[in-house]
Amino acid sequence: MTLPFLAPSRALVLTIAVAAGPGLAHTPAVAAASGTFLAHQALYDLSLVKARGGNSISDARGRILYNFSGNACEGYTSEFRQVSELDSGEGKVTLSDLRSSSWEDAAGKSYRFKIDTRMNDNATAPVDGMAERVGDHITVKLTQPVKKTFNLDGKIVFPTEQIQHIIAAAREGKSVLELTVYDGSDNGEKVYNTLSVIGRPIPGDRAPTSPDPSTANDVMKTMTRWPVTVSYYDRDARARDGEQTPVYAMSFELYENGVSRALVLDYNDFVISGAMDKFDVRDSKPCK
Repeated sequence: MTLPFLAPSRALVLTIAVAAGPGLAHTPAVAAASGTFLAHQALYDLSLVKARGGNSISDARGRILYNFSGNACEGYTSEFRQVSELDSGEGKVTLSDLRSSSWEDAAGKSYRFKIDTRMNDNATAPVDGMAERVGDHITVKLTQPVKKTFNLDGKIVFPTEQIQHIIAAAREGKSVLELTVYDGSDNGEKVYNTLSVIGRPIPGDRAPTSPDPSTANDVMKTMTRWPVTVSYYDRDARARDGEQTPVYAMSFELYENGVSRALVLDYNDFVISGAMDKFDVRDSKPCK
């Protein structure tokens, strides 16, 4: 059974302010086409929406805490934690705790990351490394779980870049966007192909059907947002019959300043919702 880990980039999706995941987890922020992303802290409550197949779980719950800060001159820092509890029935409960921190250059030239995962009090080897964009390629240097250096295609984007591209595409009225993303999740070597489907813009003056702290915040009330679904595919997996099933998918409403609300995380075997419970705008340093 796949555990509900958000990769940092998903966390992208999270606050996308990626952010915007495991590595769920979007996941930060960068100067967008006509503005900047918002420094903030968001707390999401996780609950089971539905389960599928014979390996279904009977219950799921947890929380995601996301902190984002920085500016276009100094780069952006995000801290992400997801604690999830899966109940498969008959007293079988799996508790997972994912913590990640990252820094990304606002121009997408470099990306530093560290990810720690614990499952039922058993810690796995942390993932620690950095990626630098050099010419037509990206050089990744891992210090954990093993020391290793390798190159990736320069067209691959980091989590913040991913969010930048999604917002830019939404503003241009595009409904589909394909990107290949590296966020350091799994063993630090995983690359995902992503497909983003973008819905029609939701004006800031349209009342949400399910209000939350973000929709009640004065800073957010005038912000346009878009319904977005991002599907993540293992780039190295082979498609069967010409089609490939995503490893997982995330749906959310993405504000033009990078904040995301109304999360839905689909892990194929089960679907989890992430309702925003708390939302705080943080002070941010202006670019000098």
